[in-house]
Amino acid sequence: MVRLIFALVAMLTLAACGAEPKWATDAAVAQARYVHNGPSSITLYTVLSTRDGAGAHSGLLINASERIMFDPAGTWYHPNLPERNDVHYGMTPKMQAFYIDYHARETFDVVEQTILVSPGVAELVAQRAKAYGAVPKAQCAKSISAILSEVPGFESLPSTWYPAKYMEAFAKLPGVTSRKITDSDADNNHGVLLVQTTDPRVQ
Repeated sequence: MVRLIFALVAMLTLAACGAEPKWATDAAVAQARYVHNGPSSITLYTVLSTRDGAGAHSGLLINASERIMFDPAGTWYHPNLPERNDVHYGMTPKMQAFYIDYHARETFDVVEQTILVSPGVAELVAQRAKAYGAVPKAQCAKSISAILSEVPGFESLPSTWYPAKYMEAFAKLPGVTSRKITDSDADNNHGVLLVQTTDPRVQ
């Protein structure tokens, strides 16, 4: 009986977290496929409060045989990008810029941390992201830490729920380059989404 109660509570908690499964068609994913000519790499994005530096969100840009964005429990989207369970396909430089612009505003900064990896490691991370499934709210850092756990070169990273803590650990990996993106835009990203979806350069 106790096990049944715990199981029901777990199911209700998961439902309340708001995991939203999405599954774009094979045709849409194939059409959006984008191969970046840069080296294989993993880029961690961390959204930080400008008030106290607390971590608000984590995302992972993966440049493997194609470039994808794993945006766990994220709210960013673009109608030209098919999505499968928090994985966005077709991450061109323009879409990458849109992603950053959406998150950086007067109340939040964005920290970008990139590490070069072998093609095999990049592909492994991409496959693990694609297989992870829809992520419940507030589990962005947790899901990314799970994906990178036991991946060669990332073994030192902790398993954590906290984006800022994960960012600090990621910064200690050999060869990481980083930058902080700030923006004085008003704290309303709905307008950013509207501009992105109507921008003639990406139609």
